[in-house]
Amino acid sequence: MSNVPAVPPERLPALLAAMPKAELHIHVEGSLEPELIFQLARRNGVRLPYASVEELRRAYAFSNLQSFLDIYYAGASVLLREQDFYDMAWAYLQRAQADNVLRAEIFFDPQTHTARGVPMETVIHGLHRACQDAKQLGVDAELILCFLRHLSEEEAFDTLEQALPLRDRFIGVGLDSSELGHPPEKFARVFAKCRQQGLHLVAHAGEEGPPAYVWSALDVLKVERIDHGVQSAQDPALMKRLADEHIPLTVCPLSNLKLRVFPKLEQHNLRELLDAGLVATVNSDDPAYFGGYVNANFLETFAATGLDAQHAYRLARNSFEGSFADASAKKKYLERLDAAFAAA
Repeated sequence: MSNVPAVPPERLPALLAAMPKAELHIHVEGSLEPELIFQLARRNGVRLPYASVEELRRAYAFSNLQSFLDIYYAGASVLLREQDFYDMAWAYLQRAQADNVLRAEIFFDPQTHTARGVPMETVIHGLHRACQDAKQLGVDAELILCFLRHLSEEEAFDTLEQALPLRDRFIGVGLDSSELGHPPEKFARVFAKCRQQGLHLVAHAGEEGPPAYVWSALDVLKVERIDHGVQSAQDPALMKRLADEHIPLTVCPLSNLKLRVFPKLEQHNLRELLDAGLVATVNSDDPAYFGGYVNANFLETFAATGLDAQHAYRLARNSFEGSFADASAKKKYLERLDAAFAAA
């Protein structure tokens, strides 16, 4: 759509909520709401270090990435059976449908579960079954297996070996968890093996880590997409490369605010990334912990930064173009996006 209609400010929130979009940066374990954590804890006989849903929700006050990860792993302790993984993914997918997400590329962290003795098959079968059932919601959902970067590359290789018999159940691999002190090149060999397997490659880089991590994610890991990437703005040469090569960035504004990457949402650099011609997108990251699913990220960021309907269209279009959907699916998504804006 070459001419995005001007939309009065008072009508912009409704358009942001209604427009079709893809979500490319969502950790399914980070969509685990306190209510479901307690429900699964009761079902599985797991004792939690919190007395109530309210006490757990109050604990969602983080000062940095590591303090978030500590509580994130505690929440995951309730996930033991295939049905638990299904229920978690299904709850997220219903939220995605409500936010007019047509495609979700969902991260999962198998090492968080296999370390507790949960079999890889249990994790992947439960999540995959929910993705299959999401077709009835009108959501195309696929899985991306993430390696935990604070663990060794050898452990990542072990995880890959366990997962490869289920290769048809996931479309790619990523790299997440504690960024600082764990540069992408630590995982060069395992990513090379994943590339040989025909898997899509993404990695978290430039969230808390420096622009150098984004360079090495591109040059050493050879990723197709950068997750977060907001620190790229510190490096003009990197910004030019990201724009020239149309490398998508999966930006997560409310996550960046909650983890103090930006002190205020008004200071977020999403507009700067778009103005520089980058394929930036808006995503929710760990929405149960960071204060909102994808529509909340759009609504609050637009309210804080003054972005307009032109930006909204670009961000939604970027999300579809930056996805790993096939060409015919992308065409279908973009037609629906254009129709939504034509009707605005």
